Amino acid sequence: MTHQLVIKKAGQALPTAHKVLIMLHGRGGSADDILSLSQHLAVSDFALLAPQASNHTWYPYSFLSPVEQNEPSLSSALENITQTVQTAVDSGIRTENIYFFGFSQGACLTLEFLARNAQRYGGAAVIIGGLIGEEIDQTNYQGDFQQTPIFIGTSNPDMHVPVERVHESAKILTAMNADVTVKVYDNFGHSINNEEIEWANKLVFT
Repeated sequence: MTHQLVIKKAGQALPTAHKVLIMLHGRGGSADDILSLSQHLAVSDFALLAPQASNHTWYPYSFLSPVEQNEPSLSSALENITQTVQTAVDSGIRTENIYFFGFSQGACLTLEFLARNAQRYGGAAVIIGGLIGEEIDQTNYQGDFQQTPIFIGTSNPDMHVPVERVHESAKILTAMNADVTVKVYDNFGHSINNEEIEWANKLVFT
């Protein structure tokens, strides 16, 4: 399956905004769902862009499956993010003013995109996610984050994302010169808590 490019918009009008937040929903979710979370984030002056996955799923299998099993959906999903970023750039937004928020499958996709396209961004907050693949293939990753702040919140244990993969991902991103903060919440479950939102606002959005 490949994805059509459908971007839901909210917040400030893109032509007049100075900052953009790209939001990526999880499996079974929607662009509207993830956009609704923005009311809890310190992004009132941001334009909000949320691409919608076809059939509400960015890729069919676990992010820990061999990458080949999730193709062509994974590559198509990454291309959708590329085009969403380009939409912001074409409106005059510099990459250092482009931010990201992702949850679950959207968190994994966010981290994978960032690692493959490292440069100075405004920042990223991801909840319950890690770099994609049965084994992490660092040959896919290049660039310098130039101390882009990245916040990763997660639960331990989590039914979909082992905490070991979260820490492994954070280590790789740090080595690529990202300013990474990881917060692990014991037995919280596969969801977003208020403290994670507070950390995201403190470290990334303000």
